[in-house]
Amino acid sequence: MNTPFRLIAAGLLGLALHLPTVFAHSAIDPAPRGDKGWQDRQKLLNERAAEAGDKAQVIFIGDSITQGWEGAGKEVWAKYYAHRHAVNLGIGGDRTQHILWRLDHGNLDGLKPKAAVVMIGTNNSNGEDNTVEQIAEGVTAIVKKLRDKLPDTKVILIAIFPRGENPQPQRGKLLEVNQILQRLGDNRDVFYVDFGYKFVDAHGLIAASLMPDYLHLTPPAYEIWASSIEGLLSHILGDTPIGAAAVGANLTGEWTWTMKGPDGNPVGSTMILKQDSDRVTGKIVRGPDRWLEIQDGKVAGNEFSCTVTRDRANGGTMTYRMSGKLVDGQLFGLARTEMNGSEVPSEWSAQRK
Repeated sequence: MNTPFRLIAAGLLGLALHLPTVFAHSAIDPAPRGDKGWQDRQKLLNERAAEAGDKAQVIFIGDSITQGWEGAGKEVWAKYYAHRHAVNLGIGGDRTQHILWRLDHGNLDGLKPKAAVVMIGTNNSNGEDNTVEQIAEGVTAIVKKLRDKLPDTKVILIAIFPRGENPQPQRGKLLEVNQILQRLGDNRDVFYVDFGYKFVDAHGLIAASLMPDYLHLTPPAYEIWASSIEGLLSHILGDTPIGAAAVGANLTGEWTWTMKGPDGNPVGSTMILKQDSDRVTGKIVRGPDRWLEIQDGKVAGNEFSCTVTRDRANGGTMTYRMSGKLVDGQLFGLARTEMNGSEVPSEWSAQRK
């Protein structure tokens, strides 16, 4: 091959090898930060993870707003999370790409938490640094990496908080990101929670009493955060909610019911319940004039249980023993049945129509 053609071939090969990076963007490209303060904090977080090990029931992943649990939020943290051996993995100024790098470089080593609380992306929204789609892709990559590295850990994905005293383009940009992130929630492995509206008044203003710089949180704002996820978090951890009152469930009404099918894909239907004191009756709709009857339905506080029997395609019947809990207006639970001599559990959830 003569020299000109050899050079052209080499150039085309080089281009092909670099095509992935040509079409990549910063929000999904794992990267560390070079400043010493960040490197020292990263080292500290790795030490925290190693020290906590499998004792940690919950971890928090994010930027300065998450790191702030050690400052303005420290008393709220002590109330809600200290006894759960929670680990704070927040670093001020971080973007999605920095989280992606940290998750591969020690922040998760030795940890086996039941829940990971994630809130990240606001720093990617500055100016023209990243588009709405790119920020959403960065957060999605973080959720995927957590699911890959910690398959037994439930992810509580927090909608990115509003920022700025008044409604303005950056706040709108974050709202658009959240609209995409909402689709990540399946109420089985990933739970999407949005309580950002609690920081905004009827005029769209954020009070300095909640965010003094209209970005970072005060102690009352951290209390809003903790109380907004407490019901869900305690359900995942299997412990008693902090400050929980003995409030009975009211299950009467129509619900959108979802359960993971034998192939792992969700199966959905309508569930109609009627509660009379501690007794629950109803049905799960299977089609026109076809349904599964709710049997032995009972309520105790926020706990719900029943059995459901269905016909099997190859003859006979299959009985599901269902149990669940009402958490923030949604039902979450397990359905257990016997198959080939073994008990098979399936997660299910339901939310009001």
